[in-house]
Amino acid sequence: MTSAVPVLLSSSSVFPEPTAAAFELAAALGYDGIEVMVWTDAVSQDAGALKGLTAHYGVPVLAVHAPCLLVTQRVWSADPWERLRRSAVLAETLGAPTVVVHPPFSWQRDYARTFTEGLRTLQRAHPDLRFAVENMFPVRMAGREFVPYQPGWDPTAVGYDAYTLDLSHCAASRADALTLADTMAGGLEHVHLGDGSGLGRDEHLVPGRGNQPCGELLDSLARRGFRGAVAVEVNTRGARSRPVREADLREALEFARRHLAAGVGEGSERSAIADRPAT
Repeated sequence: MTSAVPVLLSSSSVFPEPTAAAFELAAALGYDGIEVMVWTDAVSQDAGALKGLTAHYGVPVLAVHAPCLLVTQRVWSADPWERLRRSAVLAETLGAPTVVVHPPFSWQRDYARTFTEGLRTLQRAHPDLRFAVENMFPVRMAGREFVPYQPGWDPTAVGYDAYTLDLSHCAASRADALTLADTMAGGLEHVHLGDGSGLGRDEHLVPGRGNQPCGELLDSLARRGFRGAVAVEVNTRGARSRPVREADLREALEFARRHLAAGVGEGSERSAIADRPAT
């Protein structure tokens, strides 16, 4: 039995190769689509170029990750609202239903103060999109810990209409991924699939190589009524060659497909038992 949940390849997973390489590898390995990480690579910012890659490789863009990273604070604009607005326009142009966004940095005081209402305004302007706020993590340096996000790393503490659950970030924050998924409930829109060792840093390991409940979370999506996508977001910077990177991304895809299909089977079995007449 197969899963209806699409498995995407985040273009960040091929870094330091460019965005175009993500489409090439996704097509070669059989991914269902791409999550475009908008960053300093000009192709990631260009709807025409991305449409051309989709046409050439036959791989659609099904999610857009807004430029929220430290290194992307000047992409498109220094204004975070303009960056988010342009991410929404890019997603609409490409037919992607989801925009992934991080909570504001703590120094973005005006943006943080208006973030909740601003997201509602964007949602009204782009009713066919879902703005999925991602769980983040504290930063630990020199034996000290601080949270660089406002009001915190856990978006469920505020409450939004849609969420992205990142398992590597759960490891870095030492949060229980399954409990966080329960809290997100029907707002769980998108999953970033990557593992972590629980050492308190963001690792984005290939799923199955850390100690996070990656398989269990994927197994549970069917019974949660999940209707979004799972995006493989792993760190392959240390790959010694393209074949090594390709092997890692193939392993991650096979892991996702195996557990998503198992979850569908479990859901069907439970449904059959529930529908069985009492005797």
